[in-house]
Amino acid sequence: MRRIGVIGAGQMGSGIAQVCAAGGLDVRMVDVADDVLARARETVERNLGRQVARGKMSDGDMQAAMARISAGTDYAVFGDCDLVIEAATENEEVKREVFKKLVPHLGPDTLVATNTSSISITRLAASTDRPGRFVGMHFMNPVPVMQLVELIRGIQTEQATFEAVRELAQRLGKTVSVAEDFPAFIVNRILLPMINEAVYTLYEGVGSVESIDTALKLGANHPMGPLELADFIGLDTCLAIMHVLYDGLADSKYRPCPLLVKYVEAGWLGRKTNRGFYDYGGETPVPTR
Repeated sequence: MRRIGVIGAGQMGSGIAQVCAAGGLDVRMVDVADDVLARARETVERNLGRQVARGKMSDGDMQAAMARISAGTDYAVFGDCDLVIEAATENEEVKREVFKKLVPHLGPDTLVATNTSSISITRLAASTDRPGRFVGMHFMNPVPVMQLVELIRGIQTEQATFEAVRELAQRLGKTVSVAEDFPAFIVNRILLPMINEAVYTLYEGVGSVESIDTALKLGANHPMGPLELADFIGLDTCLAIMHVLYDGLADSKYRPCPLLVKYVEAGWLGRKTNRGFYDYGGETPVPTR
């Protein structure tokens, strides 16, 4: 593979573009607005600059990586890509619309991957004209730092597609974990119910935000407490994944906590809105409960 398309220039999309460009691949990044794309390029340049400052990359390599990233709003740029990775919002209808808009611009042999963290690969693949050349490629956040990529094949995914994308992930320096196409796959099937249970623990008054996060950091040696992690992921994303688990597996243990629902309804989505289980308006995050 030489040319990679990325749909979405948010936190995940820009991270995927960064690791692909740093890995020597030409990247075409598309989003709906030029200002989003400009911010994404600034983020990538800042992140690569940190690697230069730490001696992990030369300035020349950084400039070469930045030159390999082109950005725009027209899906026509994906016409000569070997693989297009979708990194849009974690919403099935949004993703279906993206694929509907994408497929007319693709070459017959282009592979398509989705960065979904929870949605059925089989269903998403069926919404395209190439289910055999469609695969789940779930990068962890933040993409340049986290080593894991979950690879998920839908029921229609061809072996050649799966192997090509596995090889790409390894070329990017990632470790691959293969998951079956069940709701939320491996990481979020385990992680999100833990976060949801932490919210229930807060909701039921068992502990405060600070005591819950301190308990898991020091008692289970987690680098971040579950509520701090929820704010980092985005509470809307956490809720969306819990809905996928609850709807897909029909088990009451996956019922989203009412407090998580209330925070999302209030627009308190975590770090990206400066308020979630913590208030990020000052120099130090302050618990909101």
